[in-house]
Amino acid sequence: MLIALKLLGSIALLIYGMKVMSEALQKMAGPQLRHLLGTMTRNRFSGVATGALVTVAVQSSAATTVMTVSFVNAALLTLAQAISVIMGANIGTTLSAWIMSAGFSFNMANVVWPVFLVAIILIQTGKYRYLGDFLFGLSFLLFALGMLKQTGTEMDLAGNPAVVSFFASFKTNYGTIFLFLLIGTILTAMVQSSAALMAITMVLCSTGAITIFQGIALVMGENIGTTVTANLAAMSANTQARRTAMAHLLFNVFGVIWVLILFFPFVRMVCSVVGLDTEATEINPTKLSFTLATFHTFFNVINTAILIWFIPQIEKAVCLIIKPKKTDEEDEFRMQYIRGGLLKTPELSIFQAQKEIIVFGEKMEYMFSLLKELYNTADDAAFAKLFERIRKYEDMSDRMEGEIAKYLGEVGQAHLSDETKEKIRSMLRQISELESIGDSFYNIARILNRGRENKVSYTDEQVDGGRQMYALVGEALMQMNKTLGGRKEDVSFEASVEIERRINACRDEWRSRNIENIDDHVYGYANGTVFMDLINECERTGDYIMNVVEARLGAAKHDR
Repeated sequence: MLIALKLLGSIALLIYGMKVMSEALQKMAGPQLRHLLGTMTRNRFSGVATGALVTVAVQSSAATTVMTVSFVNAALLTLAQAISVIMGANIGTTLSAWIMSAGFSFNMANVVWPVFLVAIILIQTGKYRYLGDFLFGLSFLLFALGMLKQTGTEMDLAGNPAVVSFFASFKTNYGTIFLFLLIGTILTAMVQSSAALMAITMVLCSTGAITIFQGIALVMGENIGTTVTANLAAMSANTQARRTAMAHLLFNVFGVIWVLILFFPFVRMVCSVVGLDTEATEINPTKLSFTLATFHTFFNVINTAILIWFIPQIEKAVCLIIKPKKTDEEDEFRMQYIRGGLLKTPELSIFQAQKEIIVFGEKMEYMFSLLKELYNTADDAAFAKLFERIRKYEDMSDRMEGEIAKYLGEVGQAHLSDETKEKIRSMLRQISELESIGDSFYNIARILNRGRENKVSYTDEQVDGGRQMYALVGEALMQMNKTLGGRKEDVSFEASVEIERRINACRDEWRSRNIENIDDHVYGYANGTVFMDLINECERTGDYIMNVVEARLGAAKHDR
């Protein structure tokens, strides 16, 4: 029982070490990884290289794949580009297998304790906290590998007649290979860590519990099981993102199929490269772990070399398998970029939230177009229909603010840098002000509705004044959305300030003219009140728009 608990604890420690190490690397290189994925995928070969480099950097093919799915969801990568990146991710993940293999070849204790010490010092200093986190995770990883190796020796599975008899009952044939492939797929899908299952496989092989053929079958199953993570992340994403995850599955399934057809000669070829005699009675455990790592590398490299020429065909295949959802076009109120849940690093989760804020701004601009249409509508039935649509958009703005705020709150529970915390504060203010814009637009609609109910008849001068103010608010909205969707250094803060000054000047001008017109009996007090309520609410909307721009650019509040 103690040995079994040590085995399970070592596996848990291994998964934790990989998680901490991967997250620390992603925090250190988050923006650079986004830039790398977005700019270095011009062709299929650079896409493969990019996927491999990113996966080597973050030590997690699942993280790279989920990241890629989210980028397709955000329309930053095409499906063809994403497929090439995923192929590269499969090559990059082979490094993990070699790390596991190295962990079974020498005593980890000689390395772990100094690394632990350095990691703690770096974490405590604060300046190099993420590097310390990475070394801390690496220490746990190496320590877990050492514990696995020690536990495997203590288990002495090869000396246990019951275990030997059980595994000996599995003949070396295709039936056994299929069974172990299925086991590897199920276990990896459950644990969601191919690295952990690779370590277990190495323990079983090195202790003599299973043959190299059975171990390689488990590795093949792990390659299929690891695709579950991306497919789960893409379940509630858009069509292209789900197709990307499906392409990952097809890629690995194709590899497993051709290896199964050539299984025994291919495995013997890999063994000969390592210098492993599959017929020998005494086999060096180190060679067994190296053989598994070599097979894993050969599998992914050869599979990529074959399929890289068929990316257009893979794209067509996944498009045939996954048809577009009707709700992708019909459900305009559904979250577009944060439906798939949090990513593995706050940096990328925040990026998704910012894309959703851009959509929020676009929704508000569309709501304003309905408002302009309402202003010019004379027919009562059409007015009532438009008023109801605007009311629904106001409800939608409340829901969008709540959903994005909830998502950012979950991101904020992670261990964050000061820069990332500031980004979250900025985004929370952006969505609050965007929701206020929605409220303000609904207030304008209610003012127009009140005027209609009271049978207020506007003069030509008032109609032109309202259109003048609407044009300025529309210009401010366009500049706001340009600011939300662009890079901070590429947008002008002064452009928004100038528009707001013109809105204020227009409000002030109409305030004076309204008093004069009432005094001169051009129109009545009730008429002038409704008209100025409309002008004042438009000016208030301009303030909210300016607040969004300030929050996005991190600018200080200016005098209005």
